[in-house]
Amino acid sequence: MVEPEIVEDFYGVYLLYNINPKFKGRTYIGYTRDPNRRIMQHNRGTWAGGANRTSNRGPWKMVMIIHGFPNNISALRFEWAWQNPDKTTRLQHLDLKKIPRKESEFQFKLRVLTEMLRVGPWCRLPLVIRWLENDYFKKFPDERNPPDHMIICHGPVKSKNYKTSKTNTQVSTIECLLCSGHLKDTEKLSCMNPNCDLVAHLCCLADIFLSPGEYIPISGNCPFCHVKLKWGELIRKMKGCNQVVADDDKGDKKVGDEMDDDDVVCTQDKVFVDNPSWFLDCNEDL
Repeated sequence: MVEPEIVEDFYGVYLLYNINPKFKGRTYIGYTRDPNRRIMQHNRGTWAGGANRTSNRGPWKMVMIIHGFPNNISALRFEWAWQNPDKTTRLQHLDLKKIPRKESEFQFKLRVLTEMLRVGPWCRLPLVIRWLENDYFKKFPDERNPPDHMIICHGPVKSKNYKTSKTNTQVSTIECLLCSGHLKDTEKLSCMNPNCDLVAHLCCLADIFLSPGEYIPISGNCPFCHVKLKWGELIRKMKGCNQVVADDDKGDKKVGDEMDDDDVVCTQDKVFVDNPSWFLDCNEDL
């Protein structure tokens, strides 16, 4: 059995496929911070935290998941646009509609995904397209491949949240080597090369990586050691990922336990209709 890859600070948008003969071929798009727990909830029903649209229609398979989003708002915007390609302003110029008799629901969802990954703001994010079920794998058409900085991979994944320290309140005297200003440990970017001395403010290094008219860096060369750096990896390092993680299985929740707030949100079931302004804010720039 393949060991799952552990990913810290996980925000993912997944695609479910129904294998029940009565509902076979139906799909569902959702958001989660814990994909393994989430698929169990969907297959157990609403009593375990599953969605209304998937309850009593299983079994479902989580065939793929897109992760690498910087926060839950970014992931939820992606989820909403994937569910509603005819409503998001990012895709309206493509007039995406399912082709009757020639395209299954699953094929349509994948076609929408290939377009989403190549338009802003998502085309600049360090996303990972992960196939969890190889039997459902579909290769992207050559003309619709995602940007080179995105990763396409296969295999299971396990989410882990990183620990953040709140005890250190001392003012840091670290100096940014690009602007000579002071910076705190929590805002310090450092090179991925362990032999490089670079420490800098987020905005200082971003100014070097960005081309005119751009707002989100993708990659660039370290101004000290000239190693090519990916912006997403730098941010993850700054936030403390790949350093200290929570105790392995002691903190894992089981189906039926109290759910995280991030997993309760479900745009398809409109769980948050009591706060419509939050939904509008979440999707205002789509």
